[in-house]
Amino acid sequence: MNYIGSKHRLSKFIKDTITNTVEGDLTNLVFCDLFAGTGIVGRTFKPLVKQVISNDVEFYSFALNRNYIGNFKEISIQDRFIFLNELIGVEGFIYKNYCENGSEGRLYFSAENGKKIDAIRIQIESWKAKNEINEDAYFYLLASLIESADKVANTASVYGAYLKKIKKSAQKTIVVEPANFDITKKNHQVFNLDSNKLIKKIKGDILYLDPPYNARQYGSNYHLLTTIAKYDDFVPQGKTGLRNYYRSSYCKKNEVKNSFEELIKNANFRYIFLSYNNEGLMSENEVSEIMSAYGKYSLRTTNYQRFKADKTENRNHKATSTVEYLHILEK
Repeated sequence: MNYIGSKHRLSKFIKDTITNTVEGDLTNLVFCDLFAGTGIVGRTFKPLVKQVISNDVEFYSFALNRNYIGNFKEISIQDRFIFLNELIGVEGFIYKNYCENGSEGRLYFSAENGKKIDAIRIQIESWKAKNEINEDAYFYLLASLIESADKVANTASVYGAYLKKIKKSAQKTIVVEPANFDITKKNHQVFNLDSNKLIKKIKGDILYLDPPYNARQYGSNYHLLTTIAKYDDFVPQGKTGLRNYYRSSYCKKNEVKNSFEELIKNANFRYIFLSYNNEGLMSENEVSEIMSAYGKYSLRTTNYQRFKADKTENRNHKATSTVEYLHILEK
């Protein structure tokens, strides 16, 4: 997925830094990805550790991680994917509120794809209600739909706005492709909670933190993925069809430092790693001062090209040079 703040291209830097800092065998350790997003970092460590604890307050993220992290045994439902992809579209909630020719005139999806998304989402829920699939299979299918829908979305990477015309990639017919996950011997935990509340209830060995860096609220930028994931009934608001969404204190200049210090104080983990960059609401010195008060602090940095989406019909991107900080604390 094209995701703001994705650690896909930084995953090797993060993995190498964490493994070199912790040293020794990771196979008996518990790793927590507290602000999981699409789960790239948790997925990187899933085969390496005893257990991953994954969490994100956004429900679309929970659905993705419930599949990628929570599922650890093979699920053989290829026939279900074939059935879903052969469904005839219906004029459901997504079509009516977020699609070409829908009653609200929003162009997040083509008419064909909107109808297909509705038909597929309704079918997945029906199978679950009739106990034809278990919870593991349900989230396997749901995560697959979310990612496949994102590939044909008529946006410039985020859902804060849609494009004025249906671009070429959004004209392609949606195909639900399996969101395949790593098979492991032991199970994992996935939560959908406020991180500062969850931290008081969990413990482990390695805590990885990747909170929002700036005032950009993920709940508004990815609201439509949550709507597909929940498929609930509400009245979409405004031009972009927003739903009510969680507003993180990590996106608020006057609240972020207090929230961060509270999180560090309550963390029952020996090693804590924080991804942040030079454009964040907290400065390098502010982060250092907070973390240093709780143990041995150090810092690793790397320069990389971060991509910002252009608001064009071609989903072009502009490269900007960014310094990524990985703050390290051994409590």
